[in-house]
Amino acid sequence: RTELDALGVVFDEVDGDADAEAAAFVESVNHGNRVVPTVLFEDGETATNPTAQTVAELLAGSSD
Repeated sequence: RTELDALGVVFDEVDGDADAEAAAFVESVNHGNRVVPTVLFEDGETATNPTAQTVAELLAGSSD
């Protein structure tokens, strides 16, 4: 979170322990595992345990 903030990345954080639907989604894209962070981008793509830099780069690429 700190690194994303430092890079100016705007994001919504969802607590998979408090949100059963979010937990099920994480498991569905990670072969049954609850791997966090799992990032869901607006275009529907996901990234599992990406670096903050990777998230920033993927977001920058999606705006082209």
